[in-house]
Amino acid sequence: MVPITVTYLGDLRCELVHGPSGTRIETDAPADHQGRGRRFSPTDLVAAALGACMMTIVGIHARGRGWDLAGMRADVMKIMAGPPRRIARIEVRLHMPMALAPADRMEVEQLARTCPVARSLHPDLEADIRFEWPSA
Repeated sequence: MVPITVTYLGDLRCELVHGPSGTRIETDAPADHQGRGRRFSPTDLVAAALGACMMTIVGIHARGRGWDLAGMRADVMKIMAGPPRRIARIEVRLHMPMALAPADRMEVEQLARTCPVARSLHPDLEADIRFEWPSA
């Protein structure tokens, strides 16, 4: 269990504090929803969490295999819909820094697609996940 404290700061901004580390993040409502869009919105964090979770799970697997995936990058795009306002689609492009054998690629891709955040998203949310692998 991880305690997180969220405080409303006013003007559509919130401060999130991660209990164990004290790390702070501020959110802002997006410009198209009455905010200033100066920080991540809560729905931005959901989309970013998917990319980060996928890379974390892949990184854990890679560590066990002795693979160096430094430089792995995810480009994430969030598409909103409504009403009611919701995330309709998240596109993730995972840019892999090293070539792997086809069987290893399949294993990595399956692990990423079934990370804890992916498993926690509503089934109506469309997730378009693609991998960019360098040639061997």
